[in-house]
Amino acid sequence: MAERESDRGYLLDNQQSEAGIRFGALSELFDPVTFRHIDRLGIGAGMRCWEVGAGGPSVPLGLAERVGPTGTVLATDIDVSWTCDIADGVIEVRSHDVAADPPPPGGFDLVHARLVLVHVADRAEALRRMIQALRPGGWLLLEDADPALQPLLCPDESGPEQQLANRLRSGFRTLMAARGADLAYGRTLPRVLREAGLDQVQADAYFPITSPACAVLEDATVRQIRHQLAGNGLATDEEIDRHLANVATGQLDLATAPMISAWGRRP
Repeated sequence: MAERESDRGYLLDNQQSEAGIRFGALSELFDPVTFRHIDRLGIGAGMRCWEVGAGGPSVPLGLAERVGPTGTVLATDIDVSWTCDIADGVIEVRSHDVAADPPPPGGFDLVHARLVLVHVADRAEALRRMIQALRPGGWLLLEDADPALQPLLCPDESGPEQQLANRLRSGFRTLMAARGADLAYGRTLPRVLREAGLDQVQADAYFPITSPACAVLEDATVRQIRHQLAGNGLATDEEIDRHLANVATGQLDLATAPMISAWGRRP
């Protein structure tokens, strides 16, 4: 999902087969929240939208439904493997690095990035370029995780299965931080938008604590990073297999980090 990879590579590489499973689970978990905000901002027919770090296809497709045949949706990412097939008369898909490449011209009614900036090394530059792409009166909607705000996979740590799950989640956070992720970035979004000069700034937060999609997301994520967990001494192969088996029972109340949504309008 990240728009920019570190020199050592993005931990959750879009090229891996588990990426599509993760995108599907993230869509199920967070699309209702994202589109509640998008609809509240009045995004509709004929508008121009830029989806930054699109990752999977669900948000560009949902935006296309709202802007209709007279609007446009630009979906960008460094790796467009999972969105290249959705390009049509409304949706354009383009490879783009938000922190390094010039912003697309023309002025957008909405610029949206979900679970992107937490992974971008030069977040301030990426933000500047996204705001530059807004038309006067256009909205910026940023949604990012704050793993430090709620760091546990199992907030109800009631037994050894939950303790193991939380230890592996701690290892995941260690790997993310080593690649430059800011694990406390989400909480800064309202201040960041105000300091950037946007008006009408508001924010809220959401995280599920029990959902089948949380189990799907956890299984795919752990399978995607298991070699890094084991290779860095953060978990053994036996512990990883045991955790995956525990997840498969459906008896763990799995949570995500809070996703903080913040929005503001360019004067």
